[in-house]
Order: sequence, then C-alpha cells, then structure tokens
Amino acid sequence: MRHQMVIVTRGLAPLLTVIAVVVLALAIILFPQPVFQAALRGLKAWWEIVVPALLPFFIISQLFMGLGIVHFLGVLLEPVMRPIFNVPGNGAFVMAMGYTSGSPISAMLTAQLRQQGLVTKVEGERLICFTNNASPLFMLGAVAVGMLHDPALGPVLAGAHYGANFLIGVLFRFYGRQQPATQPVTYSLLALPRRAWQAMIQAQQRDGRPLGKLLGDAVSSSFQTLITIGGFIILFSVIIQVATLLGVLKPLSNFLLYAGRPLGLGPETSLALAAGCLEMTMGAKFASETSALLMEKLVAISLIMGWAGLSILGQVAAMVSPTDLRLGPFIVARLLHGFLAAVLVRFCQGPARPVLLTLAPTPTQGLEQSWLGVWPGYTGFALTLMVLLLLMAGLGLGAHYFLYRRP
Repeated sequence: MRHQMVIVTRGLAPLLTVIAVVVLALAIILFPQPVFQAALRGLKAWWEIVVPALLPFFIISQLFMGLGIVHFLGVLLEPVMRPIFNVPGNGAFVMAMGYTSGSPISAMLTAQLRQQGLVTKVEGERLICFTNNASPLFMLGAVAVGMLHDPALGPVLAGAHYGANFLIGVLFRFYGRQQPATQPVTYSLLALPRRAWQAMIQAQQRDGRPLGKLLGDAVSSSFQTLITIGGFIILFSVIIQVATLLGVLKPLSNFLLYAGRPLGLGPETSLALAAGCLEMTMGAKFASETSALLMEKLVAISLIMGWAGLSILGQVAAMVSPTDLRLGPFIVARLLHGFLAAVLVRFCQGPARPVLLTLAPTPTQGLEQSWLGVWPGYTGFALTLMVLLLLMAGLGLGAHYFLYRRP
C-alpha cells in the first residue's frame, strides 16, 4: 500500500507541474500588459541592483578559487570552522562571501568546493544551510531606509538575521555526523601559516592558468551566473503578478494567517507573507506598507528574509544542480531560519538594540567614522570582511607572479 502511494505521489508531482506551467502560459497570453510590466520591474531590479551589487563579489570569488586563496583559508581556519560548524576551514571563505554579498553566491561557491572534492556531500549540505543570507546592503539600505524609512532598524534586522543563521550553523553541525568527513588538519597551530601558504601554492600549480586567462574566465563565469539569477528574478516577478491577478495569493495568505499567529502576526501581514513565500523583496515591501505595528512588521520581514522565497530556492537549486548536494536540508534550514529570526528580532529591537547600533553604524551617520575608525557609514561590516579577504588575494597574486612570470 505504501509503495503504491509513493508511485502515485511521484506521478502526481509532474502532472501538477505541467498544469502550473500551462496556467502560467495562458495567464501571460490573457494579461499581456500587467505581465509585461512585471517582467520589466524584474529586469530593472536585476540590472540596477543585482548586477552592480553581486558582479564584483562573483569575480573576486572566482579569482580566490583560482589563486588558491580558498585553500589558504581552508588550512588556516580549520581550528575555527571544524569545532563550531563541523565543516572544513575553507567553509570560512564561503561564509564570509555569503554574509557580505548574500544569496546565492554561497551556494555557487559550495558547489565548486564539492566539485573539487574539498568538502564531502554532507559537509556541503551543512555549508549551504547557514551561509545563505540576505545581503547587508538589502537589509540596511533597501529595507530599513527604502521601505521602513528608519535607518536605525537596519542593525536590528541584520542582527536577528545573522544571529539566527549562526545558530542554524551550530545546530546543523550534528546533521549527518555519522557520514564520512574530510580529513581534519592534525598539525600544530604554529605550523598553520606555513602549511596554509604551501596549500595555496600547490592549488595554483594544479590550476596552472595564467593571470589573464584566470581573469577572463572569472568575468565570463560570473556573468553567466548573473544571467541565470536575472532569469529567476524576472520569472518570479511575473509569477507574483499572475498569482495576484488570479487570486491565488488570497488562500495562501489565509493559511499563513493561522501559521503566523504564534509569532504575533495578524491579518495585516498575511498577504505580505504570501508574497514573501514566492519572492523576498516583494514580500518585504508589502509588509513595510501594511498598517500593522512596527514590531509586527519587523517580525514579518524577518520571517520572509529567513525563508528567502521560492526565487532564492530556485537559484540555489540551479547553482548546486551539477553536484550531488540535496536541497532537503536547505529547505528545512530556511524554515528554521525564518522562525528563529522572527523570534530574535524582538530581542534585537529591545535589550540588544543599543549594542547593535554601536557595532553597526547606520546611514544617518553620513561620513562619521564607524567602530573601526576607518570605514564610514553602515558598509563598515561588509567592507571589513572584504578587506581581509583582499589581503589574502594579494598574497595569492604575489605567489602567482613568482610561479608563472616569464623569464
């Protein structure tokens, strides 16, 4: 009996997919004007926001992979990443890039680590579970300033979002712990810098591409990835428009009304949650425009950003499709991330808010110095991590020059 149910379920899923695609195609034909406007909004968001925000990070990440910087960090940070998250040290690079540039770059990098054999299947699944975040620019700029019109709320949302993802990383260290793992580093801490440098040199020798070829490949690969992301953004912008026209979002919002009550959410934010199930940006925008209390808006937005939407899920699925990494743990982690972030935002808006405002300066500070005394404005956090990684890149470029310089 159970075997028959499995067969029926497997046969039903493709049928529902076909029906959904046919309905979407008919809606595009019947409502060309609103669909065109939705596609145009998606294209504009991709070209004006996503491309300039992510392209530099994508190119740098590709250079880091080719120059062996990931191997350098993998050896150097093994004593930190292994005990806390139960992943190799090279996961620190993925974590840093995910925290500074947002999804889906960490999924792309994890897939590359898996293809190169630097992480096992279970370690890769752990890694994508806690390294996919909303970008700092989105939370501190687009949401706090552009949607909520209060820059001081940016650190509150970011603190809850990153704190929840860190907790997920700690929790998921126990996922699949009986499965095979990469060989941990066993040499002494004093030998780590020397071994890390050797690992970087060996990785560059295995790669063997001259710097010009490496740069060209990095730019080409990054743009191909961004085109895929742009396609998802435009597609889900159209899907949300069609779902609104057909009245599909209303039943979903009624269901989410009951699901959100334990978190203190009311009818005002249920439609925003329904849109956020599909696409994060539109859901956050709808939540910010409701008549709900500020705390309820923050909880709804944190829940939406934690789940990230089916658009991000589709992008992550596209990134890991060449590998054997499964999406089941990632989906569970996103649901858990949304719940934890919604709970933590109450704490971050309350007792922890003065500390967060001190550690993460907001755009209202203009050109005042941040807590580092160097970087102005709210970008200090992201820029600090990137500078540390760029210093590593400088070491890699120096080693690359001495290895491949012409006589």
